[in-house]
Amino acid sequence: MIIIGCDYHPSFQQIAWVDSETGECGERRLAHSDGEAENYYRGLNGHGVRVGIEATGHARWFERLLAELKYELWVGDPAQIWAMRVRKQKTDRQDAQHLLKLLVEDRFPRVWVPSAENRDLRQLLWHRHRLVQMRTRVMNQLQAIAMNEGVRRKKGLWSKQGRRQLESFSLAPWATRRRQDLLELLDRLNPSIQELSTAIEQEAVQRPEVKRLMTHPGVGPLTALAFVLIIGSPERFRCGKQIGSYLGLVPCEDSSADHQRLGHISKQGNALLRFLLVEAAQATVRSDPEWRRQFLHLAMRRERAIAKVAMARKLAVRLYWMWRKGWDHQQMVQFGSHVGQPVVSHGVK
Repeated sequence: MIIIGCDYHPSFQQIAWVDSETGECGERRLAHSDGEAENYYRGLNGHGVRVGIEATGHARWFERLLAELKYELWVGDPAQIWAMRVRKQKTDRQDAQHLLKLLVEDRFPRVWVPSAENRDLRQLLWHRHRLVQMRTRVMNQLQAIAMNEGVRRKKGLWSKQGRRQLESFSLAPWATRRRQDLLELLDRLNPSIQELSTAIEQEAVQRPEVKRLMTHPGVGPLTALAFVLIIGSPERFRCGKQIGSYLGLVPCEDSSADHQRLGHISKQGNALLRFLLVEAAQATVRSDPEWRRQFLHLAMRRERAIAKVAMARKLAVRLYWMWRKGWDHQQMVQFGSHVGQPVVSHGVK
């Protein structure tokens, strides 16, 4: 078998390789744009090949190429790989040799990789999320135009009457052009977002685990589907604490001896799911009296921002146990009401 340690970059890759049967080894730098890298891997056809890279972006084409050639691709945890380094010097050649050494010694820290279908559905969620952000920026600019004309209608600006009032303002030529372009952008974004929302709802209905999570107050198709896609499988985690850590909802810690130092949440997880959980937790607080009581208690002890994150962590743990146990919300309340209690340390900022 040919074992390859690959230090991957968007425009090139540095590799170090060894043939486990003959002991032959070497290293090369392969460019991507001129097809040198693709030709190299296709030239290995007929041999067993295992390639190890750090988890990175902009590598979909490389993954598809190796899958087509039926080569093994091992994706490693960059933090663990970095922690195993000894030398203070860092170059692309040394990185490739380090990856190769971990592969040969069977110490390569592999991570879970979602399927192609899973990642494609994540693109649906990300696309809708980005379009909603764009629409929010457009709406904020239109609100600013209205307020400059002495009108503050908040949500009422998007009613038919508010739209007519916005279009009736007598503005300077370039301000008029800006208003017109922003309104056209808004009119184009709304149907696209609605279409994507419908696609998400249809996908959610087809998945029993997503429908089960949607029984929880404040959790809609978007949050439930994102949770299932990004977590992948509840069996990957032993307990709810690992879910909070995986999503970056636990505090950073730098403790020693009897001195405990806690900081901001780590944010070492999927940013989209973390955002959706915070939004869903706020919706749950508005609809569930018990959640609202706990939220207000935390907000008085600390501050509202910390309380929101604590409730988001509680929601993530709840959803995890509902999925793992196969419970809906009523069963969760009946049999597992103690699960996922919010934990806030005094060190969290």
